[in-house]
Amino acid sequence: MSQKEIKKYVIVENKKCRIDDIEFSIKYSARRTMGIIISPDSGVVVRVPYRTGEKEIGKMIREKAVWIRKVLSKHETLLRLDNNKSFTDGGSVLFMGNEHFLKLVPSERYYIRKAGDAIIEVGIDGRNDPGIIKAMMESWFKIIARKTFIKMFRDILTKYHQYDFQPVAFSVRKMKKRWGSCTINGRIGISADLIRLDMIYAEYVIIHELCHLRHHNHGKEFYRLLSELFPGWKPVRQELGRIIR
Repeated sequence: MSQKEIKKYVIVENKKCRIDDIEFSIKYSARRTMGIIISPDSGVVVRVPYRTGEKEIGKMIREKAVWIRKVLSKHETLLRLDNNKSFTDGGSVLFMGNEHFLKLVPSERYYIRKAGDAIIEVGIDGRNDPGIIKAMMESWFKIIARKTFIKMFRDILTKYHQYDFQPVAFSVRKMKKRWGSCTINGRIGISADLIRLDMIYAEYVIIHELCHLRHHNHGKEFYRLLSELFPGWKPVRQELGRIIR
């Protein structure tokens, strides 16, 4: 492929296209088949082989239009933990299920502390960089999450001692796509981001993962045990599924 042809594809790839009410972008590559990827962040992305014509792309969009609209409609119901203004002075963040507002304070040292029922005070050196503030907040959330969830984990094990759950380890860490995990060896981990939500969600995730110690799948017996320990799990799981980070 010539440099001129490559340049043409790059220009088209960066261009937003529209067919009826569906907006999409095109990504050319050395792949052999055409496909569509839809995400809350990138929207509709059409992935096609080099030299694919506009008519072919248009035909695929129209054929998949019902499915595309259905997925986009579902994305409209999603809740994002933060927005572009969250980590600025006066920005709002969720913490333990409640909305809190950031108050940036000039300081010779960096610090974060609760300064009232709905205020989180952030000491910074004058550089109101949202990226720095976000990193500080995430570290602060993680510290509190570890302290809170380790205690919650121990309390849950005590509460359900008759089930004799025997996890090998428990950790609270950053997870990009999951709320919790349980390895085949019995190591349980949950997302530090759960500290942002009401505590019922962390409780659900911990119990969910404990159930995997007995049933390392999502079969009938797993859900029977989950329902026994956490009868109201269905709406909680549904709400967790709406949250994106």
